[in-house]
Amino acid sequence: MNTTVHATVANAARLSVAPMMDWTDRHCRYFHRLMSGRALLYTEMVTAPALVRGGALHLLDFNAEEHPVALQLGGSDPWELAQAARMGQAAGYDEINLNCGCPSDRVQSGTFGAVLMKHPQTVIDCVKAMQDAVDVEVTVKCRIAVDDQDPEEVLPEFLARLGAIGCARITIHARKAWLQGLSPKENRDIPPLDYDLIHRMRALFPHLHLSVNGGITSLDQAETFLEGGLDGVMVGRAAYHQPWDILGEADARIWGEERAQSPEEVARAMLPYVETHLTSGGKLHQITRHMLGLFAGRPGARRWRQILSTGASRDGAGPELVEEALSHIGPAKAA
Repeated sequence: MNTTVHATVANAARLSVAPMMDWTDRHCRYFHRLMSGRALLYTEMVTAPALVRGGALHLLDFNAEEHPVALQLGGSDPWELAQAARMGQAAGYDEINLNCGCPSDRVQSGTFGAVLMKHPQTVIDCVKAMQDAVDVEVTVKCRIAVDDQDPEEVLPEFLARLGAIGCARITIHARKAWLQGLSPKENRDIPPLDYDLIHRMRALFPHLHLSVNGGITSLDQAETFLEGGLDGVMVGRAAYHQPWDILGEADARIWGEERAQSPEEVARAMLPYVETHLTSGGKLHQITRHMLGLFAGRPGARRWRQILSTGASRDGAGPELVEEALSHIGPAKAA
């Protein structure tokens, strides 16, 4: 066990970008890394069966510049998750995370994701198997409870059992998940947030590294959580839709390090990456779809989005389209 690496990744987890299906692919993560050199980035959830039974090793591809980067796995079979964790470590990931929070029907049918909150012993067996298989840290992302469970009872027991086997870093989405009656999208908004419960867990389990997730839309909010004693904050949709607002100042405000880049510089820094992707047979829109929110709130942001949205999927679209879109961006308003 490399405790130095663990400490480095845990420090990066002071601010992390949530794993988001269809969004946080390797192109998105490379883009996000240009804005923050410190934040911890997560893959989309990759299912253990896809890796172990399906041999879909391309799902593990990432760029070395993405570090620190964590692989999130979905599954419920300890042996299979252990094999998948080994593959993740071999691919170079800094952390392996077990998904115990996703409420989608597709995930439930595989008996993993949020439904695992109903099967804590399975979670323990899975985490122990993964820990035995790899040297990188194994972490968990969970909900406060699911369905009719009482979070005040379920969550403390869940955290205590994880802590007892040495799983010391846990990210908690501060909402219940309703596996019946709510869609995955509704599960991100409708169940009420219970931040107070997360703070109580912080006091109850001082030896654990606890991060809060859910409903966090600004760096101000993230800083308030950190100042209130939580170890980390995980931001989801806001980091995707307004990436500069969350990540552009993160290194300076969360870690005290200056970042001398602007959104324009970030956009142009993506161009060599775009060229490499196009040369290997990729399409421009596979990258630029993640960049649409870069200038959120800036003059010209709408035109930037329009040009990239309509043009990037056309045959032959290349870096010049990004430059064209950039030409419509007006100066930032004075602070």
